[in-house]
Amino acid sequence: MAIAKAERLMNLALCLMNTRRPVSKRELRASIEAYHEIGSDEAFNRMFERDKDDLRELGMVIETVESIDGEIGYLARRDRNRLPEIALDAEEAAALSLAAKVWQQARLAEAASGALQKLRAAGVPFDDSDADAAAGSRDPAVSGQSALEPRIPAPEPAFEPLMLATRDRRPVAFDYRKANAVRPEPRQVEPWALECWRGHWYLAGWDRDRHDVRVFRLSRITGRVRTRGGTFTAEVPDHVDVRATVASWAGEGATATARIRLRRDSGYPLRARAVETLPVDADWDELEIPYGHGLDAWLVEFGPDVVVLEPAELRADVVDRLRAVAKG
Repeated sequence: MAIAKAERLMNLALCLMNTRRPVSKRELRASIEAYHEIGSDEAFNRMFERDKDDLRELGMVIETVESIDGEIGYLARRDRNRLPEIALDAEEAAALSLAAKVWQQARLAEAASGALQKLRAAGVPFDDSDADAAAGSRDPAVSGQSALEPRIPAPEPAFEPLMLATRDRRPVAFDYRKANAVRPEPRQVEPWALECWRGHWYLAGWDRDRHDVRVFRLSRITGRVRTRGGTFTAEVPDHVDVRATVASWAGEGATATARIRLRRDSGYPLRARAVETLPVDADWDELEIPYGHGLDAWLVEFGPDVVVLEPAELRADVVDRLRAVAKG
């Protein structure tokens, strides 16, 4: 919304709420500076009706009252335009505080911070320990210190347009580079849900070209996310578990294991999931890690820092993916 229009609507709202009697269009035109610039009565009437509709769409209750002499007046009673009391417990407040941290690297960071300030002013029980409590910190050594703070970064440029498209149920198009591909491919997606898993954001949705559900890692989206007209063609499920899908790719919950060699001081996500870690020499460690669908694509991302020892089929899949990249 343009600043001039927002200011005009705010002034109109204030005029309608700060009066004890209905105010006519004539009086509103004389009271609001932005209306002074409107030359003809016809143009003013059109603008006033649009402004009134916009305020009502935003939730403002505006009454239309006819006076004794037949003149139409407008009034927005305070008791009908007052928000209910905001009542959040400590856990709900902590959840909001953590949600606002998603925007710490996004364009709406200032708006999120301002919203929290308003909630504090309304008496919502925010305090410095809320975030630690929501993150599950119970260490007495952390209590009262601000050095440890949970953060949910959203550095990918695709995050904000995809979040808005997911909220508004708008199809999108973008170029996507798979883990084993050199060049990105165009995708047309109906976005369902965004979720953060182990420091990376993922989008789940309906891939129109492949006619199936797909999950995309935002860091592999190249270029600009473009919105498309029209509505969704596939039914959105009641619950979209993005994390479970991504976890299955990385071998979460897998019953089999794989043995790899990992270069020393590298591959920390692999080390975090290792069942066993044994030093080999000054440069390499040998790890046993859970083996499930999609592990080959994940291992390829570590390039020359990983060598697959077994099973043989996993080694072959990783080699094939690396060859495909080399040919590109």
